[in-house]
Formats: sequence, C-alpha cells, structure tokens
Amino acid sequence: MSRIALFEGLEQDELGRIAGLTPAAVQPKGTVVMAPHKASPSVYFIKAGAVRLYRIDEEGREVTVDVLGTGHLFGEGSLFGSGLGGLFAVTLEESVICVIGREALQEILEARPQLAIRFIGIVTDRLREAEELLSRLAYGSVRKRLLYLLAKLAGKFGTPAALRGGPDWVRLQVDLTHQELASMTGSTRETVTAALGRLTADGILYRDGTRGPLHVHPGRARRAMEGECGVLLPG
Repeated sequence: MSRIALFEGLEQDELGRIAGLTPAAVQPKGTVVMAPHKASPSVYFIKAGAVRLYRIDEEGREVTVDVLGTGHLFGEGSLFGSGLGGLFAVTLEESVICVIGREALQEILEARPQLAIRFIGIVTDRLREAEELLSRLAYGSVRKRLLYLLAKLAGKFGTPAALRGGPDWVRLQVDLTHQELASMTGSTRETVTAALGRLTADGILYRDGTRGPLHVHPGRARRAMEGECGVLLPG
C-alpha cells in the first residue's frame, strides 16, 4: 500500500491495517472495473498498472476524462460528489486494483486528519487535470489531440530512453493499440493510424517495428503543440 499516493509516509503497521481493509485483485487488460450501472459506494486504488476513465456522451461516444497509473485512486465521485461521477474505468494493461468501501475509507480519514487533507488535495488536482484533458481532447485536429494525449502519457507513464542518437526520448510503459488511442481522442482507428504515421515522419514518435514499445520525444511534441495552438504552453 506504500505505493498508493494517499498512504505515502505511513508506518508499516498502519499500512498493514489499511491493507486488510482493501482487498486486491489482478484485472486483465480491457477489464471494466467501474461503471455507472454497477456503481457501488467504493473507492479504487491502482496498486500497479494503468486505468482509463471515460464517460459516454449523448452520441454514444467514449469521452476520456483521465488516464491514471500506479498510486492513483478513482471512484470517489460516487461517494462524495466530486464531479467525477458517472464514469467507466477500464484497465489499459494488466493491473492490480484494490477496493475499499465508503464506511471503511471514512473511518480511516476521520482517524487520520492529515490523510483527509491529502485526499481533498488529490481529488482537487484530479478535477483540474480532468477539466484540462476534456478541453484538450474535445476540440482541434486529431493531430493536435494526439500530441496532447501522447505528451500527457509520456509524463505519467514514460521512462527516459536514449534513442536514435539523442537522450531526450521517453519510452511509454503502457502499451496502447491504435483503436485505444482513437477511443481516447474521439477519432477512428484509421485516422489515428495515419496521424501517427505523420508524427513518426516528423521525428516526434518512434516505434521499432509494429509491436515494439512506443517512444515519444516530449520536446518536439511540445513545440509541435505550440505550433498548432499558436501560443506557448505552460511548463
């Protein structure tokens, strides 16, 4: 449980007690672990892996709200009305997901005020990130949406990699198909495939073969986004 951001810094005995209240299960890639029609008053923690949060719009399309990795939590919207309710959560890779009921979580937070403050901060940051992601992925060209998404993924799931004569590449640790990227950007697989090909030709992306890990050059992606937007993006 020490890998969960909410519980960082707790003593081992406290972590052990919390672990006893949060059973974990290994979920295969593509598992819908949370959905509005089967909502329960619980919060989920990602002990390992990656999860995409999305909602269905009026036209039946998936609208990505956030992409979360190890240490993050989700599902708090159904408990506390954070504005992130009514969501689906699907695993992007095999993941270890812990779940805790509302009463147990409230008991933990009431007994540890510092965790309650941290919890509020985490939820507030998530709301801000979700609003930014929604605004970025709702408008603009597919290229622009892909650039933003890939830069976001590189920041959350990337590890430094020296590649093609330069040290500034990042290797994505989460393996996404073209269809998954299309769903996350509100596009089609064919359109995303073509856009990825152009980004590769521009030296922003690199993949060794068709099944190798995807590499992103964040600096070039950032400059390309600034060119698309016509403004300097915040660091």
